Amino acid sequence: MTDLASLRPGQPSQRRGRVRLRTLILIRWIAVAGQAAALLIVRAGLGYELPMGWAMAAVAASCIVNIAASLPRGSTWLDDTKAALFLGYDLLQLAVLLYLTGGLHNPFAILILAPVTVSATVLSRRSTTGLALLAVAAVAVLALMHLPLPWADRAFRLQPLFIAGLGLALGLSVLFIAVYVFSVAEEARRMSHALSASQMALDRERQLSALGALAAAAAHELGSPLGTIAVVAREIARDLPGDSPLRADVEPLLSQSQRCRDILAGLAARPEAEHGAPFDALPLDVLVDTVAAPHRSTRVALAVDLAPPRPGDPVPTLPRRAEILHGLGTLVENACQFARSAVEVAIRWDSAQMTIVIQDDGPGFDPGLVDRLGEPYLSGGHQGRQGDGEHMGLGIFIAQTLLARTGAGRRFGNRPAGGAEVAVTWQRDPRMAAP
Repeated sequence: MTDLASLRPGQPSQRRGRVRLRTLILIRWIAVAGQAAALLIVRAGLGYELPMGWAMAAVAASCIVNIAASLPRGSTWLDDTKAALFLGYDLLQLAVLLYLTGGLHNPFAILILAPVTVSATVLSRRSTTGLALLAVAAVAVLALMHLPLPWADRAFRLQPLFIAGLGLALGLSVLFIAVYVFSVAEEARRMSHALSASQMALDRERQLSALGALAAAAAHELGSPLGTIAVVAREIARDLPGDSPLRADVEPLLSQSQRCRDILAGLAARPEAEHGAPFDALPLDVLVDTVAAPHRSTRVALAVDLAPPRPGDPVPTLPRRAEILHGLGTLVENACQFARSAVEVAIRWDSAQMTIVIQDDGPGFDPGLVDRLGEPYLSGGHQGRQGDGEHMGLGIFIAQTLLARTGAGRRFGNRPAGGAEVAVTWQRDPRMAAP
């Protein structure tokens, strides 16, 4: 089976490159252009007296930082910590500008949500939490400390209650966006990783199948030359005198050529090496035996229960597809992993559908998680199957995704007598019936 642990979230290989530096630099240039334009419009267009020296110095500082960050050549990817520091600077620079231009009286104070939103989309929970707390602290400071806006009507003042309410709204918005956007983005990241793992598993099965077909082709193509070598070697051995010194060379040639022919014959005889009839479709019992064979062990008794075929209704068949083999194999492996002593795979069918039921005598699924089984990286719960919850969740997700591509229905549950039960059902297709 594919090493699923290599795709778990939080591994160093996934934290190494969170976001591209060029993307953050581009966003900052846009912010710098907007800040400079807003300052110039307010000062020159509206005639408001602002501390332009200090404000433009804050904008120039972002330009300098951006130029310095642009010096490394190539496509640089920032890790979680560096990206968080990058966004943290943007948040502090914006807070300085807001302090110089009226604090929360400035309608552009809403932009303080932007760095937190970006962090919640691409960075870790720790970095997003840190930036959210920094934003809330900045909002609180700006609500109390800032330079006044030079309103045209000098007597105009916003009520302190309004400023307090605006500050509270901004603070709650920061926290809400951090939690909400992070949760949605994390779910999307998990789904992306899980689908990548599913594709890797499917590609591996296809590579194994292609390798088997290649072995069969090699056995077929090499059989004739080896046969010719063996015939010639036998003719030479027959014509050589008994005391000839060449006989010591001919006899190993005969034995080794025969050994090569035996190896190639073994490769050609394996069902997994065949890519044509009659192995394009297998009866259900043969398919299940093929899937269960790698998981038989002395610790767990693995039995296959086949319902007796009815007259005129032989055992139905399924295509020998990588999705079916790997999906069922993952479910059988999971059952064997958690079973105490026995796993049973029951095969049932009628005129409408065919079903494979996998049962074990283990602790069963956590009742609180049964309805969520099939979600990638599912963890949590303190009853039923425990251990590596993320690994279990990803394995079942891969099995469910691959089987769904074949039109299979899946049902997870617990047996009344104890243990887990997984049923995989296909609608009966007359074209797949055994001849």
